[in-house]
Amino acid sequence: MTEAHTHGADHLCGEGLSLYARALRVGRVRVDDTGEAPCLAALGLLQPELGDDPGWLRPVAPASVLHRLLRRSAERVAEERRLEERLETAFAPLLRLDGSRPADVEAPTLVLLGDKERINQAITEAMADATGELLTIQPNSTPRSLEAQAVALVRDQDLLDRGGRIRALYQHTQRHRPLVLSRYEQLRGDAEARTLDEVTDRLIVIDRTVAFIPASKDRGLALEVRHPALIDYFINVFDRFWHLATPMHPKAVQRLSPDGISQRQRAIASLLIEGHTDAVIADRLGLNIRTARVHIAKLAATLGSESRAQLGYLIAESGILRQEGAAE
Repeated sequence: MTEAHTHGADHLCGEGLSLYARALRVGRVRVDDTGEAPCLAALGLLQPELGDDPGWLRPVAPASVLHRLLRRSAERVAEERRLEERLETAFAPLLRLDGSRPADVEAPTLVLLGDKERINQAITEAMADATGELLTIQPNSTPRSLEAQAVALVRDQDLLDRGGRIRALYQHTQRHRPLVLSRYEQLRGDAEARTLDEVTDRLIVIDRTVAFIPASKDRGLALEVRHPALIDYFINVFDRFWHLATPMHPKAVQRLSPDGISQRQRAIASLLIEGHTDAVIADRLGLNIRTARVHIAKLAATLGSESRAQLGYLIAESGILRQEGAAE
């Protein structure tokens, strides 16, 4: 086409229309007559006439040309769709790593969330659609910022307002913390917290369909889990802990048994006879090591122990752990 005829098949110039009309009326046109409208030949509306004289062009039925052009367009669309499928396949591993996905693509069962902002965003998105139940285990750890606590409080209250339920497990060391107690005084609805001496690492299960667990020691990474078998496993673990846990009330106090040994000291005794060091005991019970040693010293004084080895023997002989089992 000349510079004046750079249009595509979706447009036909005035010169072309006039020449095509003449070709239809006469039956053919000279090649020399198409100088002002070369688009007709380019589009296939004029083709060389069979015969000895190559100087003539005959018109082609417009329906035939239209079907041919539409077929080419359909082939291009089909190729683009095949390209889309190849791109989706190629990018699927990257999307799983990034934690993002198109809305119409089935969610992967495991997604690695790469930073705390992305983790909080994913939890907020999951909570926004929740209407059933939130299960959470919160071990003793570095307190969240006031801003993060405020966001979580609003997020949880929205679930309760939709008729949902919240069950939360903490370590005993958290049951007297003002921030924890204040949280459950502010929440309105079916929200309950219980405590144990020991709990697992952090766990969040939303509507029994999606869970979040740490994927690094510093909790800078997390896994978003949607595999039904893993979700069922997490719920089973949570329920077992829940039935063993003590309900948390704002005015709860550490109870002593008739022999003068507290629940905390019984938990320490259980770990002592397993051979754990003071540091391990402190870590597992959410205590600092100095507090753990104070409890160990009180336990030793109560049982009359003069050495670490003797303390283990006296714990076993005293029956205090059997008494705890009978009480439970």
